[in-house]
Formats: sequence, C-alpha cells, structure tokens
Amino acid sequence: MEVIGNLPRELFLEILLRLPVESLMRCKCVCKYWYALISNPKFIELHLKYNCNNNVCVLLKRCLLTCLGERENMLSLVCSSGFSFINLDVDLSLYKKEPCLQLLGHCDGIICLSNYRDDIVLCNPATRETMVLPESCLPCYSSISNLIPQTSALGFGYDSRTHHCKVVRIISYWEERSGSGLPHHSRVEVYSLATGSWKELNVKVPAHVWYSPCFETYFNGAFHWYAIDDNRNEVILSFHMGNEEFQVIPMPSALSLYDYSMCRSLFVWNGRIALVIYPRKGIEKSFQIYVMKEYGVRESWTKILTIGPLTKVEMPLAFWKNDEILMEGSDGLVVSYNLKTQELKDLPIYGVPKSFATLVYINSLVSVKGGNRVLDGDNTGENVSTPVTFFFSSLQIIKTDDLLLKSLLLLHFPCLFR
Repeated sequence: MEVIGNLPRELFLEILLRLPVESLMRCKCVCKYWYALISNPKFIELHLKYNCNNNVCVLLKRCLLTCLGERENMLSLVCSSGFSFINLDVDLSLYKKEPCLQLLGHCDGIICLSNYRDDIVLCNPATRETMVLPESCLPCYSSISNLIPQTSALGFGYDSRTHHCKVVRIISYWEERSGSGLPHHSRVEVYSLATGSWKELNVKVPAHVWYSPCFETYFNGAFHWYAIDDNRNEVILSFHMGNEEFQVIPMPSALSLYDYSMCRSLFVWNGRIALVIYPRKGIEKSFQIYVMKEYGVRESWTKILTIGPLTKVEMPLAFWKNDEILMEGSDGLVVSYNLKTQELKDLPIYGVPKSFATLVYINSLVSVKGGNRVLDGDNTGENVSTPVTFFFSSLQIIKTDDLLLKSLLLLHFPCLFR
C-alpha cells in the first residue's frame, strides 16, 4: 500500500469516480492535470453514470421560518442510508423568500426553478452553479386587446436526440371577462442548452394545464402535467423533449368525473408512471395507487394497492428505494411509509406545512451551461475498446505525487490502510 503513486490508471479512475462532487471540486484546484481530468466531458459522463447506479437521493425543497417570522426556501438532500439529510449551500437569492417556488424537474444533476412569474433558473446544487435563462421569445402582450398572457406550464427534461436538456413553457391567453374557466388559446416555446436560446413551436396544445399537488413529472423522455381537455375530462398532458410534440394520456377509467375533494399526484415508481388518488382534507386519509403498465394506454391502468387510512398525513412527496414513500405530515414533519412493512416513520425534517416539493436527484459535475456530453459516434477514427481506454488515451495524465494521492485515498477509503 505504500506504492500509491504507481496505481494502475484504471484503478485511479475508479477511485475518482467514487468521490462526491464536493471533493472533486476541491481536487480541481490541486494542479492543472487534475483540473483537466475532472473537467473532461468523458469523466463527467462516467461520474454521472456511476452515481445513477449507486447514489440516488431525494432533493427536498421546503420553507423555514426565520426569527423574524419570515419564510425562506431551503434545499436539502435526503440520502437512503439511515434517512440522513444535509442542507445544501445553494444561492437562492432570487427566490429565497418566494412562497411559490417550484421545482420543475431534474436532468443529470441540474434542477429547474421558477415561480411562474419571474426568471427561470437552472441550478446544479452540487457544484452551486446557477444560470438565469434569457427572456421569453414570445411577446408579453397579445395582438388581441382583451387577452392577458400568463405562464400556465413549465417543464424540464432531457432530449436524447441532441444529448442536451430543454425547458418547455406554455403561455396561455385569457379573456379579461370570461366565465369559461379555459384560456382563449396557448403558445409554446422551448429553450435548449444546445443553442442557448428560446424558439417558438408551431403546435397546438391539446389540453389545458391545471394545478394538482405533486403532479408535474418527467418520465420516458417526456414531461407530464395534470390537465383538462376541451370536453372537461381529466387527462395527463405530456410533452416529448425529443420530437417536441404533445400527447394526451387518459386517466384510469375507474375514476369518476372530477371531484374537487380528491387530489391527484403523479410519480415514477419501479420504472412506470404511478397515479396516487387521495382526499384533499381530513384527519384520516387513504391513498389509492394506480400504475400504467403500458405507457399511454388507458386500459393498462391497474390499481395496485391502497395505503391507509393514515392519520396526520397530508400528501405523498416521492417514491424511492422501490418500497418507500416520502410523505408530508399535517404538522410540517416529513414521514416515510414502507410499503412492505406498512410502517410509518418520522424523519427529522421539518418545514412550513404545504411548502414541500421533491425530486429524485443525482449529484453530478454537469454544467448548467452545457458542453458536458461526449456524443455517440466518435469521429477521431481511433479504435476505442472501452470508455476507460478512450478516456486515458485522450488525456495523457496521472501525474501526481504519492503524498497527495495517499491523502485522498485515506480521506475517502480509510479501509485501505487498516
């Protein structure tokens, strides 16, 4: 173990891939060789793949009360090991005291934040890098004098065709004195990290996005909203980030017409869309879970189970670890319900009631400004046998001193020195 500086290159890479983002950010400051290695798009991609398979967390947004009685937003990470959590030191100055701050999705370690009125912000909580998106390409007024524009929907997700993230925005135009409850018309624009700009889409929005708690979800290359169609039927409206087209997905046929006393929430559970139905109010609540076994097919909705009745539980927040559901308690406490044991466990996480929002999250080095991906189909003409071979053939490094590397290993892998 004393010959640390002569580690095989592949082993050295495996060690770096297992380091948390915070440690890698410090390692970038050691020397120019380490900076080049950790900043390399291929290393960023390999590190992301490792975390996708091993380090999935839940990102939690909540409001805390200051000593002056003001609300402030806080981002925290809930880890699967012992339900530990850490507060993230992320600059939320733009939205620090915004009561309606929304988490709009997660893509490769980047999250999207907005209050639906002001700027849209992309943020990597692990690297603390943020970027405010440019202004909309759509005019802030309507050519028809009595119509008022309003952002009705925002979504964030990954486009597998361009290997970049996108933000989609639906702007609806409402008549000043209309009792229909539906907008006059809507327009759509998309921001791509590949181009760094907005563009308007010439598409018709087939349904009108409506609010439902904990519903907005990215899955299977598409972002999903709760919506009402022109016939006032409840539907799921999805927007595919690749072909930039909308799709209307019907709700389970077992559900009756819209009942305001019941809430609908949408999640991803075991690789499928899961719909949770539960009462809006009440001391005791039961939660019905439907799963869509074949994506987009109404007949494939299947009721899997009913949870409860549970007391002092407001709403579901996230499915994770396959058999756990994070839920918000009526007193502002986060609880975890185990589907196998049917046990409810209090977690030491508090916040202002009804201020919680969650995302299944993965730490990464991916930059909010793009330029992270090594696209498929390398055009160098070299015969690349493995990603590791390609990585080290493109970066002729591993220049470090024994003491520095030994200190790094001792910090993160102490078992090697016992």
